[in-house]
Amino acid sequence: MTGEPAPNSDVLRIALLSYRSKPHCGGQGVYVRHLSRELALLGHDVEIFSGQPYPELDQAALDAGVTLTKVPSLDLYGEPDPFRTPKLREFRDWIDWIEVAAMWTAAFGEPLTFSLRAARLLRSRRADFDVVHDNQCLGYGLLSVKRAGFPLVATIHHPITQDRALAVRAAKGLKKISAWRWHSFLAMQGRVARRIPSLLTVSRSSDQDIRHAFKVADGAIATIPLGVDTAVFAPRGERVPGRIVCIASADAPLKGVSFLLEAVAKVAAERHVELTLVSRLDPDGPSARLIDDLAITDRVSVVSGIDDDELAALLASAQIACVPSLYEGFSLPAVEHMSCGTPLVATRAGAIPEVVGENEEAAILVEPGDAGALAEAFSRLLDDADLRARLGAGGRERVRAQFSWSAVAAATAERYRAAIRSTQGELPC
Repeated sequence: MTGEPAPNSDVLRIALLSYRSKPHCGGQGVYVRHLSRELALLGHDVEIFSGQPYPELDQAALDAGVTLTKVPSLDLYGEPDPFRTPKLREFRDWIDWIEVAAMWTAAFGEPLTFSLRAARLLRSRRADFDVVHDNQCLGYGLLSVKRAGFPLVATIHHPITQDRALAVRAAKGLKKISAWRWHSFLAMQGRVARRIPSLLTVSRSSDQDIRHAFKVADGAIATIPLGVDTAVFAPRGERVPGRIVCIASADAPLKGVSFLLEAVAKVAAERHVELTLVSRLDPDGPSARLIDDLAITDRVSVVSGIDDDELAALLASAQIACVPSLYEGFSLPAVEHMSCGTPLVATRAGAIPEVVGENEEAAILVEPGDAGALAEAFSRLLDDADLRARLGAGGRERVRAQFSWSAVAAATAERYRAAIRSTQGELPC
């Protein structure tokens, strides 16, 4: 039988696929960076196949042998020129034309085109890998990978159907059609997900949402929470009075930043408060306009492009952290905040209560989309040092007990082995 596991059956040869791997924010990129390192530290061979933006591998990952194979797209959405039209000389093959055609028709084509490029690379390397692990791409090319005999596992952090519903609801007029068209790749993702026998997700909430959105078979999904590096994300020194910090995509309706900004404006009318938003802020986007409209420009600062140590130092400097999302399949920022011992104000949205606890163990929970409730929770915490200390300590302990990347990697490797056994049972020897 071709493609048999490596002679040492304890060592797995893993192809980890990620159609975009933004290094320091966004769950997908963080997941790839940390999971690959921890799998390698467990002794496995890991090769990442990624489109732009590429992951940044830390020294521990490089020392452990993690390698990166770049799968370049036309990078039509990258800074500083998103939605650009490429020059004719940039076109390499028919997949590039599909990528451009999708953009020209207001669709997001990267999941499909990345999967086709990755499948083309993998077909000639069947003997090099024991398992292929897809990270949220779910493109048609994966079905070609499956037909080639690769054991296949896929992680779905959450079904993007939630993003689509909120984006369509937030859009006005004809932009509703554009928002729906942008998310047209979801039909493909549902079809592909139903044909992958081993799926992973990050919370029970996401499990339920994936089953509902993609109609996958019972028993196909395993829940493995995400982790955090508790040595980096840890309490540090003094906290800045009145500082609130939030990690979120500022202009994504799903993340609820508009309600956070309204809450900060309410609190700022009565006391000193400052918001640090970890995000890329479009100067012409809705969040920037709202900051101006609320007259809180002097109360809001925006940072981006910082590494883990800088991010951890920022989170640990805040008196309060906020996760104002309207939906989350997990919320890695919530875990990072808790690991830094920073008391949280968060919404009862998606998996957030599952992650932070229901009974003010680490967070004050409010209903999503309620700026007034956010403001009341901020004021309550700012007035109560004992409550801040209790929630901060509770969050740190919760992370230490439940969330670590080494545990994530070990549980994921077991799912790989199960997928390999299942596939070998299907193939003739």
